[in-house]
Amino acid sequence: MAEIIQRDGTWAFDGSTVRITPGRHRSVPLFRQTYGEIAVPLEAVAGVGYEPERRRGLLRMRLREGADPLLQATGGRLPEAADPYRLAVDGDRSGVAEYVVAEIRRSLLLDQVPKEPARAYLLPGPPVPVSVRSSDGTVSFDGTQVRIDWADTSDRVKRATGPRIIGVGDLVRVEWLPNSGYEDGFLRFVTRETVFSRLPAERDPYALDLWGSVRRDLLTALVAAAVTARLPHPSTRPGAECADRGRPPAAVPHQSADHHDVLLRRLRELGELHRDGVLTDEEFALTKAAVLRSF
Repeated sequence: MAEIIQRDGTWAFDGSTVRITPGRHRSVPLFRQTYGEIAVPLEAVAGVGYEPERRRGLLRMRLREGADPLLQATGGRLPEAADPYRLAVDGDRSGVAEYVVAEIRRSLLLDQVPKEPARAYLLPGPPVPVSVRSSDGTVSFDGTQVRIDWADTSDRVKRATGPRIIGVGDLVRVEWLPNSGYEDGFLRFVTRETVFSRLPAERDPYALDLWGSVRRDLLTALVAAAVTARLPHPSTRPGAECADRGRPPAAVPHQSADHHDVLLRRLRELGELHRDGVLTDEEFALTKAAVLRSF
């Protein structure tokens, strides 16, 4: 057993699994504490290293592309401090950190773990049910459907449409961008009907606009990862195999017709909201223009 225990957390390697447990100190970000313990199978690891510094060093782990739904959902956009695959190490424990690195590397070599992208998720992602309250509303996921309950501060159009419920079978992908504190973020659920739509997050009834507490809004990545873990793996998407071989994927038949149908459907929905008095003339004109630009 190779193990290192720090205020930032604990890494324990038993030869087949790296068990990462976040520390309980107040300096450990809320996201990592909420995500909890992660069991990383050796086959999901692409590499590991230790970066020594004068007072504190960093222990880092790289996972194989496509192995972890959290990394897939966040696309490398998690803030550095929230990254669960890094550990701050006190300078006087650098020897222990280097020993852990050597043990993991030795096992990777002995087991001949490939470095190519994984063809399936090797980590389960966050457990469900999971629910997060953000600046734009509360998003919940029970493993089969997503539910969004809008906040009192949400856009009037969103509140008028009521809670949004989306089945996993209707989803194409999840898009996530963190709230940086300088620019708003979003959590968007892309369905077959909205795949061509590009409404701004503050008006999109399939998206949460993240503009409030950076610390709290970051937790929406838990929902993004939990949903992503239950969607088809990227390697199974149409055209993925051709792309891997360097060939462009075949054209999708009837895409133009589908594009046109979705556009008409969105315009009809806006027209109904306008007629019912939910949208003012100005709001209708602005939203309609945004829909047309996005298409």
